[in-house]
Amino acid sequence: MMTLLPADAHPRDLLAAYAPGEGSLLAGGTRTLLARGAHAVVPITARRDQLATIAERAGRLLDEVVAGGHPAAVVVGAVPFDRRERARLVVPEELAVAGPLLLWPHDAVVVLDDQRATVRAVPAPEAYAYAVGAALGRLREGSLRKIVLARGLDVEAQAPVDVRGVVRNLAAADPRAFTFAVDLPRDDDGAAGAPRTLVGASPELLIRRSGLEVVAHPMAGSVPRHPDPVEDARRAAELLRSPKDRDEHAVVVDAVRAALTPLCSALDVPAGPELHRTATMWHLATRVRGRLVDESTSSLALVAALHPTPAVCGTPRDTARDVIAQLEALPRGFYSGALGWQDASGDGEWTVTIRCGEVRGASVRLWAGAGIVADSDPRAELDETTAKCRTMLEALGLAGEAAPARTRDEERVA
Repeated sequence: MMTLLPADAHPRDLLAAYAPGEGSLLAGGTRTLLARGAHAVVPITARRDQLATIAERAGRLLDEVVAGGHPAAVVVGAVPFDRRERARLVVPEELAVAGPLLLWPHDAVVVLDDQRATVRAVPAPEAYAYAVGAALGRLREGSLRKIVLARGLDVEAQAPVDVRGVVRNLAAADPRAFTFAVDLPRDDDGAAGAPRTLVGASPELLIRRSGLEVVAHPMAGSVPRHPDPVEDARRAAELLRSPKDRDEHAVVVDAVRAALTPLCSALDVPAGPELHRTATMWHLATRVRGRLVDESTSSLALVAALHPTPAVCGTPRDTARDVIAQLEALPRGFYSGALGWQDASGDGEWTVTIRCGEVRGASVRLWAGAGIVADSDPRAELDETTAKCRTMLEALGLAGEAAPARTRDEERVA
């Protein structure tokens, strides 16, 4: 048994106690959660669709944990984008909870710099722009209304990346985001090799359940921030008026409404979106609130009903999944999945796994995606994904004050 942290631990104590490979740290708007060790793991299933029974499997395990008297009756972890892949959900050996992790810009630390790391686009920018063009062809054919295409940046450092430092920088840059560092399954070689850690700061709440009350905060439609306040405000106002972005956002809200309506006795969906800002992006967002019909509907059951929303996949969902598999160069893994926690009562909080990267030793793969609709422009979507990668690049120390909008290869595409 690990040494228990004091019940009155400060959120910064939880950050200091976190270590990659030993557990997970989740810092949302109202609490910070540190889970260490693995008392039990939610079992996998032989079904092709792993998500279909995840709520039942997690619920049974939590019932067993409660019956056994284990004090940390919570599952913590991540659900991947691909429904065929295995989720990583564990009941921790030790759990500590504190208030929100409130850090300031001066709390940031140096993780990497341009002299100690290289950055490579995967796929090449030309290939991503070509894929967007191919997706636009599918949209014109009428088989899709929206699709999200993702791309990656591979970062290679000269020494193992300080994951705790990355978390600190993310939290200092945007205290309203859901900041996380979650252990992923190791490779087939078992204990050999560096831990795999999913780290990031997501602005998007997939679902929060507290008793019968549920909240979702879907986002779609984005534009990069600008350092000049006048230009930044102009961009935000233009985004809020943009027919293209409002249509893209409406697709997501409609899907959330359709998923939650059968499960709720009441559902409040605002008529239009609001603006939500992060350190690097403006987003269109809508806060959806509901009241469940059945108290046995757990937060993971809600995840299974919602995930993946058109914000990270597209619509129709199955068609979008098929086209993503054809057009994206690499499997997404846990990027654009769901990440969070659920307790034995079914309460929980799950965020959409965006603005993130997977760290393995000195290597980091960053991910970003863009929603493609009929009016999309391949060059603009390339720029949007580049801007979204700035969240992680800046946390790593690779963007600098100017935060370059494009790699050299991307400049050639433009």
